[in-house]
Amino acid sequence: MKYTTLGKTGITVSRLCLGCMTYGGGPVPAWATGTTGWHVNKEDSREHFKLALDSGINFFDTADVYSIGLSEEITGVHLREMASRDDVVVATKVQGVMGPGPNKRGLSRKHIIEGCEASLKRLGMDYVDLYQIHRWDPGTPIEETLEALDSLVRAGKVRYLGTSSTAAWQLSKALYTAKEHGWHRFISMQNHYNLVYREEEREMIPLCMDQGLAVIPWSPLARGFLSGTRDKSGGSTARAKVDGFAKQMYFKDADFAVADAVAEVAKARGVSAAQVACAWVLQAPGVTAPIIGTTKAAQLKDLIGSVELVLSAEEVAKLEAAYTPHPILGHANPSPKEML
Repeated sequence: MKYTTLGKTGITVSRLCLGCMTYGGGPVPAWATGTTGWHVNKEDSREHFKLALDSGINFFDTADVYSIGLSEEITGVHLREMASRDDVVVATKVQGVMGPGPNKRGLSRKHIIEGCEASLKRLGMDYVDLYQIHRWDPGTPIEETLEALDSLVRAGKVRYLGTSSTAAWQLSKALYTAKEHGWHRFISMQNHYNLVYREEEREMIPLCMDQGLAVIPWSPLARGFLSGTRDKSGGSTARAKVDGFAKQMYFKDADFAVADAVAEVAKARGVSAAQVACAWVLQAPGVTAPIIGTTKAAQLKDLIGSVELVLSAEEVAKLEAAYTPHPILGHANPSPKEML
């Protein structure tokens, strides 16, 4: 495994972050109305965590809305069993819908404080290394949100603060507002970035590089679209069959052209398409650690190999050639259905 610092902080993280959204499942609350069936349960996910830790991965990302808290519970159980708390970097998120009531969502001081306490309880931990706002909340003044987050850092319940999938102007506003008030500021951006969605290259990634924020992209394989398991009908895997969210974001002719280029480079190199797609994100300017999530241990082992895969300039050019601009995707508040 290779390592780097998390932005301009002194904390060291692996070049891959294990995304824990795939761990969970369970019954779906009536207010969430989602589809399950593709998640990995607690018993079967144990192998994933052991493989990740044995490979040197020390960075783990989850969120309160993933399986309505079950992902955090599973993550906490396995990390407490297999790792020293000081040796791992645990990230979670707040903002999504966690119940039917109007205050069970958003970025009010009330929900942030309650959300952090609930996440710590589910994780079975005294603190979170990286606490992130899952999306922007237009209904709450950013000053209220940032002050609440700052109070969690000062209380010792959170070490660092991050954000996910905002517009560049929103991140910029949050950074200068925190500086203006002397509050702890965001040190990372968890954004939507992969070979079929590169709009972050226009403003967000340059802003992060200029301000010293870590970039930890979600969906480096485009929800499996770039792994070779998807086709125009959807795909054959359990997740592909129920993943309507992926069809909303990808599945254009130009996207399939990119996927074809990934497959061609992979075949020429004798590696998987998933490795090539992940290796491309790893080599992109500004990227700290893409977040990888899998439903099978073999998939995880394969993706871990992408850290050692160095793409040539010619291969990178081939992979990028078919890209066409996209509308903004992934900034909307994630629905319970998408997070289940």
